[in-house]
Amino acid sequence: MSKPTRWVTAHDAGHSQWYIDRFRTLAAEGADLVGEARTLDAMLPRGARVLDAGCGPGRVGAELAARGHQVVGVDADPQLIEAAEADHPGPRWLVADLSELDLAELGEPEPFDALVCAGNVMPYLRPGTAPEVLVRMAAHLRSDGVAVIGFGAGRGYTVAELDTHAVAAGFVVEQRFATWDLRPWHADADFSVTVLRKP
Repeated sequence: MSKPTRWVTAHDAGHSQWYIDRFRTLAAEGADLVGEARTLDAMLPRGARVLDAGCGPGRVGAELAARGHQVVGVDADPQLIEAAEADHPGPRWLVADLSELDLAELGEPEPFDALVCAGNVMPYLRPGTAPEVLVRMAAHLRSDGVAVIGFGAGRGYTVAELDTHAVAAGFVVEQRFATWDLRPWHADADFSVTVLRKP
């Protein structure tokens, strides 16, 4: 695999395990961890083929699979993929760099109906790779497929940059919200959820 993402370089060696443990604890406590999946599910036909890009330990993709969708999750962190496989059997979980994504080489040649990129995947990409990541995302979607991308403000990647990179990759910027429960976005919002459409 190529150079590490900012997820690796910005954290110490134990961060991935801390992240895994945190979400396992929240799930055990009954926390609502599936808001992103609820939103995407409402946008999709039954049995849609969904790519969970930057899937982490699998909570979003697992819920989409539980709702009847065909899910493939990818993440650059092998430890997070190992946790996804352990906690959420069913979807296919793969170690892959989003900037070099070629799922046909990994046995997944069919295009996806939708892509979800939750959490703060975009800000944690390796610096300078966001334009290519958007190109690779578009390449894996069918025509009229949708990509839904969420991340926090002030983390080194902006919605203006996303819009520029998305349009250059061939997407149409369709909608933007401030939360996964679709509250209106505004310039001072501390989070964004952007809906991109591949024509």
